Amino acid sequence: MTTVGSMQNQTTGSGQQLDRGMSLAGAVSTNILNMVGVGPFLTIPLALAAMGGPQAMLGWILGAVLCLCDGMVWAELGSALPRSGGPYHYLLQAFGPKGWGRLISFLFLWQSLLIGPLSIASGAVGFGEYASFLAPHLRHGHLVLIAMALCLLNTALLYRNIRSISIVSIVIMTAVVGTCAWIIISGATHFNTAIAFSFPAHAFHPSRAFWFGLGSATLIAVYDYGGYNNVCLIGEEVQEPRKTIPRAVIFSIVLVAILYLAMNLSILGTVPWQQGQYSKAIVADYMEMLYGHWGGVLVSGFVLIAGWGSVFAILLGFSRVPYTAAVDGHFFKPFARLHPTERFPSTSLLVMGGLSAVACLFSLADLISVLIVVQTMFQFAAQCVAVILLRRKTAASAGAFRMPFYPLPALVALAGWSYIVISSKPSHIAIGFGMALIGTTIYLLQAKKKLEWPFHQHDEL
Repeated sequence: MTTVGSMQNQTTGSGQQLDRGMSLAGAVSTNILNMVGVGPFLTIPLALAAMGGPQAMLGWILGAVLCLCDGMVWAELGSALPRSGGPYHYLLQAFGPKGWGRLISFLFLWQSLLIGPLSIASGAVGFGEYASFLAPHLRHGHLVLIAMALCLLNTALLYRNIRSISIVSIVIMTAVVGTCAWIIISGATHFNTAIAFSFPAHAFHPSRAFWFGLGSATLIAVYDYGGYNNVCLIGEEVQEPRKTIPRAVIFSIVLVAILYLAMNLSILGTVPWQQGQYSKAIVADYMEMLYGHWGGVLVSGFVLIAGWGSVFAILLGFSRVPYTAAVDGHFFKPFARLHPTERFPSTSLLVMGGLSAVACLFSLADLISVLIVVQTMFQFAAQCVAVILLRRKTAASAGAFRMPFYPLPALVALAGWSYIVISSKPSHIAIGFGMALIGTTIYLLQAKKKLEWPFHQHDEL
């Protein structure tokens, strides 16, 4: 049995070196910024509409449990293989670098060219939509331009060394958490139990509508919780990665889950759900109800800061994925280029930033649904299997994180991801299968040309 540490050395294969300048505080901050964008401030009405009442809180609770279990998977994989572009390496090694791992890791890389820009664009589009509260005269075309400009602005801001990015992340995260605390404290002092728990008749009846509504609410919650894995995408730029990565993943999930659940309950205890499900800026409406117009304006400003920070963090993580695959020789060579003095993936950053600006042309609802379904089909479910395969194939390195109650968290996460896909729209599932088919075809054509697996069984990495 080999150790994970020796396996990592075999796959590094590059003379280039990224700068390990991201501290634990910076890693937790980038995760939280990724998680707390405009999503939770915009999607509460979507969850209320999906379940038809305040029982939508079940989706947030189920989403928190699912993400905590999935976070255990990310923590163990990230600690075992602390490399930038994490999932690419996890899937390659778990399923075999000379066999199925080649195809599965390529499919992750393939979907990242869609998922990365969609993730970034969803935050930017949400930013644009929330800006309409401050400037209601803006038309849809103007909001799209704002979203596109935000993507390009963040590309320019990230065009620098990781150490300065770590400091910026901590500052923005402090403002974001402070905003959430203000919302929660305001709700606690104005909480109305009758409003918060005004469940409609048969709210918890286990009908087909209930289960599909719960699936939709959980999908929305998972989207809002998403981002706890951001540190895994920049593993080679993290200080003491075997300890920092799992701590950043778990800390950020627990903190954000507490913030979200408290924030949802605060709003539901003040704004009647019958009114809230139709709101386009529910947090702004909520604070305006409590403090007047100035409260809505001020919180909208803070929400926009959170949205900007989220887009900033997502672009940071996804810009490292094509880079690490190109370094290994499995993607286009220009993506392996580092900035000559600041040592960050310059080409990969510019391409991801540009594609995300184009993706802003789609609606927020479509971006969220396609994003979660495709990512689940290509990556999340496969990683739940990957962590079990790696446990069987390799011995843990000294100091590596091992999930408690193994393999229960991985199995719970796998069941949760399967439930979300099954309860999704057939059109979104079809997009996932279509991408898988196209990606497999491209891989096989390239493998045949290069005489790699499955056309040559003895090729080496």
